[in-house]
Amino acid sequence: MAKSTPSSASSSPAVGAALPATYEAALQELEALVASLEAGQLPLDQLLTGYQRGAQLLKFCRDKLEAVETQIKVLEGTELKPWVSE
Repeated sequence: MAKSTPSSASSSPAVGAALPATYEAALQELEALVASLEAGQLPLDQLLTGYQRGAQLLKFCRDKLEAVETQIKVLEGTELKPWVSE
């Protein structure tokens, strides 16, 4: 069991690592990171590093969503219109 912890810790990028290229990749990494943090099996220093990386990924995802929202506002005028699926 001790062997799985180092491999899972090494598979997640460290704080300051390059951000993913896409929103979807960032979200996938964030979900995996949250699962490992919630498992409660990481040492304290890895928990802190994971939390910091999660904060970076969350900011990246929020920024991407905000950029898309801004693009929609430009396309739809200044007011967002309700999404109607057909």
